[in-house]
Amino acid sequence: MSKWIKWLGWPIGIAILIVLGLRDGVGDVVHMLGRAGCALLWLVPFHALPLLLDAHAWRLLLARRASLPFLWWIATVREAVNRLLPVVGVGGEIVGIRLARWRVPDASAVTASVIVEVLVTIVVQYAFASLGLVLVIAMTHDVGAKTIGLAMLLSIPLPLLAIVLVRRGGIFHAIERFAGRLLGDSHTLLQGVDGKRLDADIDALMSRAGLLFRAFFWQFLGYASGALENYWALKLLGHPVSIGGALAIEAMTQAVRHAAFMVPGGLGVQEATVVLLAQTFGVDREAALSLALVKRGREVVFGCLALGSWQLAELVRTRSRIRAHAAPQAAHDAEAGRETERLH
Repeated sequence: MSKWIKWLGWPIGIAILIVLGLRDGVGDVVHMLGRAGCALLWLVPFHALPLLLDAHAWRLLLARRASLPFLWWIATVREAVNRLLPVVGVGGEIVGIRLARWRVPDASAVTASVIVEVLVTIVVQYAFASLGLVLVIAMTHDVGAKTIGLAMLLSIPLPLLAIVLVRRGGIFHAIERFAGRLLGDSHTLLQGVDGKRLDADIDALMSRAGLLFRAFFWQFLGYASGALENYWALKLLGHPVSIGGALAIEAMTQAVRHAAFMVPGGLGVQEATVVLLAQTFGVDREAALSLALVKRGREVVFGCLALGSWQLAELVRTRSRIRAHAAPQAAHDAEAGRETERLH
């Protein structure tokens, strides 16, 4: 089913991009981007700030067992996997768990921290989208925004159900038992899995209200700081908006993108949302599409750098393990050779 969703999402996203390009005029957009110049490239390193704040929230849930720079690097990889690879938005978390275990061997603690972080992120997304919705209605008096608000309200039961199920406890132990009956307890996929302990670790984190609030605060701050990308880009493009407008554009774009998870990378959906919202705040169509393309370009460049660093780290780690394994064998062979020479 996920494969069908993935392959159907590509043509939908591409079709939206083509329509936007034909409607708004590619030539005018290219001219506008050219006028803004290389200053737009500063948006790439600036994206490190929102991810740093997000990584700090994760570090709190992980009881500071790993350094902030290391978790920030993993956060860049997680985002790149989710946004640039066809994984329907969950592959980044799996990769993140694997990478975090390089420094924190406790698989249960790492997995619990990521699961709770994802639940906190869901709450942050709803709070941030609500802020954006209020700003859109207050600043533009757009009645159409109320439809988005109604859709958000109707979707709340799903994340609430997920949180209740996790908070109730025992869900991962039940999954482990079911998988054991289905695959057999000796199956390789179940080796090292302790669903009962994972449930306990999750429950321990979920029972700490102060910790969850601090994680929420830092994640929300990360989302809000990401809105400065819109403010800065539109200023460089010659069509500045207020901080409130930049926040509203970012918040509603994030909300629509997460709702359209079936479209890989939000391709086309993100661009259409940015164009629509930017126009709502008085930005002309060419500048609005330019902003959408700038955001997509930054995402691709930053994400490719993150994926490249991940592959490089994997290569270095693999070679180090091979050398570490080969050194004792070489020493053993050398000793055996010397022993042979003595015998002769």
